[in-house]
Amino acid sequence: MSILLARTADRLYWGARYVERAEDTARVIRAYNELVVDFPSQELLRWEPLAAIHGSSERVRLTEDDPSGERSVLALIISDRDNPSSILASVASARENLRTTREVMPREAWLAVNQLSQYVEATASAAVERQLRDRFLQRVIEISRRLDGILESTMSRGPAYSMLRLGRLIERADMTTRVLGVAAAGILAVEERDRDDVVRSQIRWMSVLRSLSALQMYQRADRGPIDGGAIVRFLLYFQPFPRSVQGCLDEIRKVLTTLPRRAEVLDALAATERILSGADPDNADAQSLDRSMDHVQLAIGALSQAIHETYVGAAL
Repeated sequence: MSILLARTADRLYWGARYVERAEDTARVIRAYNELVVDFPSQELLRWEPLAAIHGSSERVRLTEDDPSGERSVLALIISDRDNPSSILASVASARENLRTTREVMPREAWLAVNQLSQYVEATASAAVERQLRDRFLQRVIEISRRLDGILESTMSRGPAYSMLRLGRLIERADMTTRVLGVAAAGILAVEERDRDDVVRSQIRWMSVLRSLSALQMYQRADRGPIDGGAIVRFLLYFQPFPRSVQGCLDEIRKVLTTLPRRAEVLDALAATERILSGADPDNADAQSLDRSMDHVQLAIGALSQAIHETYVGAAL
């Protein structure tokens, strides 16, 4: 087996995280855009929750001609180069990291990364407008999925592939907790104020599922009506669904079995699972769910740090 340099492992890991961040951000924006268009009410849905999911609320600058914050928020999370969580900045960081690792990746994978970068650079600013938004978001998702398919079907299973998988899975688990901590907790807060608004509540919950591409799989797993507690349980614990937090952690464990020096990382993984199991979606109100997701995010951050300390400090 060939040796993987520590700096290459680091760039593969972060390159994969940035690609996943761009894809997940596109999914979240697309789902919220559909919610705004289809919401059965004259209520003005505000866009700040999307910035909150990315931890960028303090950067939002509302203007009088943009009362819902749509343009301000979307400019921030789609095309702002200074926001490291924006699609534009994430794709640029992914390309910069993976550009220096081309020797360990299939050529087709690098071409997909380069195509994604060129497309986003050329169209991100225009995608803030509604006319081009959906096409842009769908294209980002499609190229990211194609990259994942190329790696899955053509890349040798070794340390380089493992670092790419770890980066994807850590970022995916983190995004799921962010969506639950902001969007799901926000819906619970609305339900606490108005328990009779069942239709709009269900539409909001369906938007949460769509933001993680989980609606169809949730409906197959749970034949009952749309229920907030069941959705939170599904997104946290339903192992067969690859975007659930537990599903991501299970896959991380499988990847770690292929790597050396994994004891400390497995300890951090076990600690994350203990914190995850302590969440109580059946009895959660808005504040407790938000607080629980904060704790899980911190644990995922500690797991990421353990991966970095173990596999970036020495060659694999």
